[in-house]
Amino acid sequence: MTEISETNPAVSAASFSPAMERFILHWGDMGGSWGVNRSVAQIHALLLVQERPLHAEEIAGLLGMARSNVSTSLKDLVAWDLVRRVPIRGDRRDHFEAEGDVWEMVFRIIEMRKAREIDPAKSVLSHCLDEARGDPQTNEIAVKRLSDIKELMDVLDGWYGQVKSTPKETLLPLIRMGSKAVDLLKLFLKKKEGKGG
Repeated sequence: MTEISETNPAVSAASFSPAMERFILHWGDMGGSWGVNRSVAQIHALLLVQERPLHAEEIAGLLGMARSNVSTSLKDLVAWDLVRRVPIRGDRRDHFEAEGDVWEMVFRIIEMRKAREIDPAKSVLSHCLDEARGDPQTNEIAVKRLSDIKELMDVLDGWYGQVKSTPKETLLPLIRMGSKAVDLLKLFLKKKEGKGG
């Protein structure tokens, strides 16, 4: 893949502002660290910052990518529901735009990563723990630690489900509270302990 660069003749200097070019390149690098193809992430970044839907030839030209690479990457993005096809009157080509709601986009990325990484890990962990509990050769420390890991993963998975089902209008103010929410929880737990004791 040819990256966006000053030496890439396929990309005109007027195509991107320096800030947008940095963003597209950085999003591509982040995608690589998340296990997503760099081309896929760069196309997603390009579509995120566009004012209008683009067709595959435009994307290929702007990013200096092969048309076949763009087509494959767009199929992935559409399958993940991060990008959608948009009909343009008078043009028979498929045009694409990114999900405009950043909140939705983030949850879709998290959901994709959860399905690809967390869910399989939970399944393997459960199987290993079941085997370890029934195996007299497995020491108690190993069983305890596997059990602790599984419990934590189950709690986090449950928390994720609750967060996902909470409307953005409710969740966003809570997130913005930051450490104040933690302080309120500590105060609540302290009062609860005082009543229980």
